[in-house]
Amino acid sequence: MARKRANGEGTVKKRSDGRWEGRIVVGHKENGDPITKSVFAKTQKELLPKMRRMIEDFRGAELSEDSSMTVSEWFDRWFAEYAEPMLRPSTLESYRQYRTQICRFIGDKQLKAVTTADCQRMYNALKKSGRQTRIERFGKGLSDASVFSVHLLLHEAMEHARQKKLIAVNPTVGTVVPNKKAAEMKVLNEQQLEIYLEAIRSDPFWHDFFYLELTTGLRLGEICALRWEDLDRERGTLRVSRTLGDGGDVVMVGDPKTDAGKRLIYLPESTAAMLVNRFGRKYSQWIFPSFGDPEKPVSKSTAYHRHKAFLSANDLPNIRFHDLRHTFATHAIRNGVDAKTLSGILGHTNASFTLDTYTHVTGDMQHRAAEIVGSFMEEIFGKELKPWQTDEKKEQEH
Repeated sequence: MARKRANGEGTVKKRSDGRWEGRIVVGHKENGDPITKSVFAKTQKELLPKMRRMIEDFRGAELSEDSSMTVSEWFDRWFAEYAEPMLRPSTLESYRQYRTQICRFIGDKQLKAVTTADCQRMYNALKKSGRQTRIERFGKGLSDASVFSVHLLLHEAMEHARQKKLIAVNPTVGTVVPNKKAAEMKVLNEQQLEIYLEAIRSDPFWHDFFYLELTTGLRLGEICALRWEDLDRERGTLRVSRTLGDGGDVVMVGDPKTDAGKRLIYLPESTAAMLVNRFGRKYSQWIFPSFGDPEKPVSKSTAYHRHKAFLSANDLPNIRFHDLRHTFATHAIRNGVDAKTLSGILGHTNASFTLDTYTHVTGDMQHRAAEIVGSFMEEIFGKELKPWQTDEKKEQEH
């Protein structure tokens, strides 16, 4: 009976095509046959360093025959076992889009054959020409944030493959990817906000939608997913308990991003009155139903494009929908709403995150606070004679 070859055991031979091949055992099939990994070089001298690196990379590995499955096949299994049961629908939809990009480049490669160089070439190509439709800001390339997200997904899937002994090392480790830069925050100033509010008055449906946004700072998915059962007309409160994902024609309603996202907010009187008035004309369970099918909520893309149309028609800055949330928060802080209260309204995990997010506002407030403190200190001690100056004058006299 043939001896079962141990992991890490290797052979070196010259092939018929003149190249040298180094081969080691990296695992075993169910029937005991070895699973091998090979490297090649023109000369034996060039081969030996590659051989040593390969032995080191696969030291202690015991791969199964499933390591021969392709990246696409592994993603099918990984999505079914991990992603679909664990992730929010909107997150899952994003993962599917990133998966499509990954499989376009390396989907047909065996898991065990994917290298760090393969991953790096893919990231570079996505950065240069990964977008099917050209966008003026990015051209044909994906944004840094999108490339970074593709990397995070591939890294996570490959790390699970490593833990299941399908690969010895995670090939995404050692790649260079763009940093995920936060989009620049833009807000409408008071004058621009007045113009925006005047513009939305021309459309009753969208007036209510955007007025609610500007007075609560809800996320786009949250406001689209509101039902009439969420409104307490007597108390003037609104319960946020679901969000709408990016599903195209498929309506996907899931939990908000965090537990803090599930919240009860007290509405301004004008906003509560607007919704009560709207309730009298309701024809759907959704506060803002789809125009084509009242059984569904209005889509995020429809709201986004309507927002952009208002901006364009009124020569307003080309801000994102999410910047309306920032506009609400910025003006709330400037008008005295404390960070703890605001974090609860916005659905942030804690007040420190709110303060970190809106440092541009709190910095201005600190300057004003310093001026106020300085003013009343001068009233108490006088402009010329301050307590710390008294000791200095005494020292000069002596």
